[in-house]
Amino acid sequence: MGETRNILGWLGMAEEQSVMRDAEDHIRETCHTVQALYEAAQAFVSGDSQGKLKSIEAVRKSERAADALVWKMINKLSEGLLLPPDREDLLRFAKALDAIADSTNRAARLLSFIEKGLPETVEKTILINTELIVKASRKLREAIRAASKNHVKEALANCEEVERCEHEADDQKIHLINAIIHAKLTAPDLLISYNLAESLEEITDRIDQASDLVKLVVVQSK
Repeated sequence: MGETRNILGWLGMAEEQSVMRDAEDHIRETCHTVQALYEAAQAFVSGDSQGKLKSIEAVRKSERAADALVWKMINKLSEGLLLPPDREDLLRFAKALDAIADSTNRAARLLSFIEKGLPETVEKTILINTELIVKASRKLREAIRAASKNHVKEALANCEEVERCEHEADDQKIHLINAIIHAKLTAPDLLISYNLAESLEEITDRIDQASDLVKLVVVQSK
């Protein structure tokens, strides 16, 4: 009986690592989604409306590709040998990854509604916020990569970097809202810009939530 439990435990661990490898594919695609949002912001600031729309469309396509990868993870978990608590944690992790791409797509849609340029202080802070999102997503990718190889210290170190990015993003949101409030904007641009500030911070929140679940997975695997 003990030998059977050991075999089942090994199979469960192997399955968990397989799911984490699928998560690597997902976060790689999510990084493409986030990068496309950053490129849309760059195009917007430089006045390249066609480039902005092209990058926003790239965000949409990448978000759909990320959705397909999440369902791959969910289907694998629904058919596997993991115990219910482990399966539940990994399902939460899959949904957390999905939320990053969804939030990024939402921010891109908001950016698409702003047709004219904004004051320099607002545009500059939007770029800083999107740069932080790119940085945080890359750190999350490194954390997942380390977790899939059971490199616990490396995974946790990258998760700590994600948390730093999230705290910095909180501060940048305040700067962005302050710049928006003091800018001379039309009512529609004021409303959209404010919601964009909220949406950009939401992306880093979602990245941080996924990072917290990476920490949970790697600590439980020790």
